[in-house]
Amino acid sequence: MHFGTRNCTIQSTGRQKRVEVAPGFRPQEIRYAFDADKLLSDIVGYSLSMAREVGYDNVGTWEWIVSPSGQPFLMEVNTRIQVENGVSAAISRIRGKGDVNLVAEQIRLGLGDAMGYDQSDITFSGVGMEYRIIAEDPDNRFTPWVGRIDRFSLPDKPWAQVHTHIPADAPYEIPTEYDPNLALAIVWGADLAEVKARGCEFLDGLTLSGADASGEPLKSNVRFLREKTATILQF
Repeated sequence: MHFGTRNCTIQSTGRQKRVEVAPGFRPQEIRYAFDADKLLSDIVGYSLSMAREVGYDNVGTWEWIVSPSGQPFLMEVNTRIQVENGVSAAISRIRGKGDVNLVAEQIRLGLGDAMGYDQSDITFSGVGMEYRIIAEDPDNRFTPWVGRIDRFSLPDKPWAQVHTHIPADAPYEIPTEYDPNLALAIVWGADLAEVKARGCEFLDGLTLSGADASGEPLKSNVRFLREKTATILQF
């Protein structure tokens, strides 16, 4: 079974994902130079065929590169759940119910529970978009920024989920041992126009400020994310 497709075209210069969108294309609202519906169907079909051939029995991600003419080429198979699972879950429904938790499904299956549903029970609704909010300088090859965050607040919206380790009520020193990821924000909209509008509203409503050891203000990719929102799923 599958929970649809995602598109991670918007990346840093180091080929790290910054915006993830589900489904992978939106032919209902964007015109492509190829049959996007067929392409998505082929990618899903090829992925499931490979899973069946090797007897794959848990969560995984099949990553594909698509040529300008719409030809899919398999890049790799991640035999694990990915951090972007939430954007797929945002558009997924099991027997019409949302709030799908793919991490919980993986654990449940690993413990031996029966699946309890099949592909006919899985449907999709709307468009999901995930922002990776990072302390970095997109104008300088996405160089990581290190310093202290003084203020970090995120809008509380019924159509958005946020995962972050940054405290809202105390300063936070960004460690140098890890990538300076600050939060994952997942936004849902009924269609492309709505998810774009909600994404911009979310980014415009967040507060993020701080300074480094020399007093220079915090740098982040928030402006980059907002600019790229206008072109999601274009190809």
